[in-house]
Amino acid sequence: MISLRGKQKRYLRASAHDMRPLFSIGKQGLTQNWLDQLSDAINKRELFKVNILANSDVEVADLKEFIEENTDIQVVQTIGHTLVLFGESADKENRRYSVAVQKI
Repeated sequence: MISLRGKQKRYLRASAHDMRPLFSIGKQGLTQNWLDQLSDAINKRELFKVNILANSDVEVADLKEFIEENTDIQVVQTIGHTLVLFGESADKENRRYSVAVQKI
């Protein structure tokens, strides 16, 4: 896991600005299956947003803690009920953001 400095986080936040949330959390809450899908998405994209729906019992702080404890994914920013997530891809062909972050 890459430990992010301020400039790196700023770059990732700016890159994620125009993105729409890729995942949503609803009534099912936090499951291992959802976490596996998150890890697969990180390997393909490295940077995306997750949205917590209004009908969900999950709080932002709980989601952040759950993701960071169980994966190598980092929460870059939280905006209301939306989280910006970043993780380095296991596939070298898919490493776009992590290469740029390491150069900063």
